[in-house]
Amino acid sequence: MNINRYPSFGVLLVDDEAAFLRSLSIVLERRGGINHIFQCQDSREVMDIIARENIGLVLLDLTMPNVSGEVLLQQIVEEYPEIGVIIISGLNQLETAVNCIRLGAYDYFVKTTEEDRLIEGIKRAILMQEMRLENQEMRRRFLTDTLERPEAFSSIITEDKGMRSVFQYLESVAPSSQPVMICGESGVGKELIARAIHTLSDRSGSLISVNVAGLDDNVFADTLFGHHRGAFTGADKARAGLIEQAAGGTLFLDEIGDLSQASQVKLLRLLQEGEYYPLGSDRPKRLRARVIVATHQDLAQKQKEGDFRKDLFYRLKTHRVDIPPLRQRSTDIPLLLEHFLQEAADELGKNKPTIPKELPVLLANYAFPGNIRELRALAYDAMSQHRSHMLSMDVFRQVLDREITAPEPEDLAEHMLFNPERPLPTLQEVGDLLVNEAMLRAQGNQSLASKLLGISQPALSKRLKKAQSQ
Repeated sequence: MNINRYPSFGVLLVDDEAAFLRSLSIVLERRGGINHIFQCQDSREVMDIIARENIGLVLLDLTMPNVSGEVLLQQIVEEYPEIGVIIISGLNQLETAVNCIRLGAYDYFVKTTEEDRLIEGIKRAILMQEMRLENQEMRRRFLTDTLERPEAFSSIITEDKGMRSVFQYLESVAPSSQPVMICGESGVGKELIARAIHTLSDRSGSLISVNVAGLDDNVFADTLFGHHRGAFTGADKARAGLIEQAAGGTLFLDEIGDLSQASQVKLLRLLQEGEYYPLGSDRPKRLRARVIVATHQDLAQKQKEGDFRKDLFYRLKTHRVDIPPLRQRSTDIPLLLEHFLQEAADELGKNKPTIPKELPVLLANYAFPGNIRELRALAYDAMSQHRSHMLSMDVFRQVLDREITAPEPEDLAEHMLFNPERPLPTLQEVGDLLVNEAMLRAQGNQSLASKLLGISQPALSKRLKKAQSQ
């Protein structure tokens, strides 16, 4: 189980100087938040440690007694090609560096190199390893079509194949420390997805959620970063921000598309540097929470229009998941309807009624602009008015009769409806095709099919009888 360790795999430090191992470990943890560290002072023990522990990255000195770093590099690359190796040597020689890269090292740093470059290089290597592991895991899950922890998604009611693919993707990226962007229309259940990611990541801390829509820059900074006493007028005592409250857990920022430009800069720095300053403080604190964001807006379009920072957009979309709207998950509608009616019945102290068999068919032909949240509201409203054994459809009809429409036609400029090389069908033939399609979508229900066609039920019945007699 991976609890608050970054990265999910071990980072092995190999050097014969104990003082350097100790100082490098401190720098990695304080400056990079890297705390999944193994140390080895005797180069003869390196291969045994790699065989025993889950090592994903080795930071290797070259000049050591017993077994040299160059020999170890060749052994690691040959026996464990999936492990990344970074050389950190006291030798500042171009020829040596080029030879190490040729042998398979990911990067080469000189011990006197400034800390910032070293930390960034190591974090870059960790990110590459994380992406390799995630791609490997995703391939395995999609090929075997498995979910290893289905209980993490127990609060999400679905039988949709698209949602199952989303779950498999989330299982693959959950161990990563990188941000996750959840995209989807309002009401599709983005917060439930965030909770599932938090559960899968096995973090010991809490999931802290905040809707950032409408927060001005000062309120955003104070909410996330907290403040020291006296930081501003009215700050009578220190207050921990949400980042600190989420330490060891997950910070979920909803409606990220509404964030102001000034707040976007602060969030970008937080993600890039991994640290922040509480208001009124000159001492930084480390970010120790996984960041998840959600939006119903098209951030790619917003960044093209200059309303959302491009660098922040690409930083956030390291892992992106798109939740399909309810209208694309029509098989889930009966399941969700049953669930919400039972939930409403329990809350109102009533018995759950029988659902008319035509109701799921009717709902499957509705666009649900409010998605699952709208279906839940309709179910609760219907349950509150319910008086008999069979559920009344009046509440649903009042909404659906006003708004039910056939799907919008394709853009005629891009998709021609008829083959230009063949003669046009007659009006009678087109009419028959529409009637057949409406009856198919309505599953044989003439009342619903007539609404889809925009004609009366007697008119539809007349057309059907005429077609049968021909």
